[in-house]
Amino acid sequence: MDPAFFDRPAATVAAELIGRRLLVAGIGGTIVETEAYDRTDPASHSFNGPTRRNASMFGPPGRAYVYRSYGLHWCVNLVCETGSAVLLRALAPTAGLETMRVRRGLDAPRLLCAGPGRLAQALGVDLSHDGLPLDRLPFAWAEPEGPVTVAATTRIGISRGVEAPWRFLVPGSPYLSRPLPRRTR
Repeated sequence: MDPAFFDRPAATVAAELIGRRLLVAGIGGTIVETEAYDRTDPASHSFNGPTRRNASMFGPPGRAYVYRSYGLHWCVNLVCETGSAVLLRALAPTAGLETMRVRRGLDAPRLLCAGPGRLAQALGVDLSHDGLPLDRLPFAWAEPEGPVTVAATTRIGISRGVEAPWRFLVPGSPYLSRPLPRRTR
């Protein structure tokens, strides 16, 4: 995918990623849930400026930003405009399911990539992917196979900036990290 696709506001990119297919070294599926973060957002890693940890967020658009969440799980983000990124929260697994099952240590397809830590583990993403360009291997992309319904709601798992409707998802997908709240359906 051309880096210019990512050189836009993170919320725009996050919504347009829904339904696209992402593979990392041949393993992946269809993106069903994302969250947007930008430099003005108090929930964003970039809010207080550049650090060693968030350096990729201040680099060129169209790169991976990978960090460890709570010291336990890798999370993969896609860098957009300076200081902004899209967190990949969930995908519907379609390619390399056996490899994902081994990496995750479970069989249930619904749980392979439902949540940012699970997704990164299933795809084999770790710190070695931080800063890598998204327009070449190990990353591969495909357009949605048809029309995609996208819903927007507030993000989850944060304590600041909670009111921003920057979580985008496929309503009713069984692969979401958490279902769409009833009040926004």
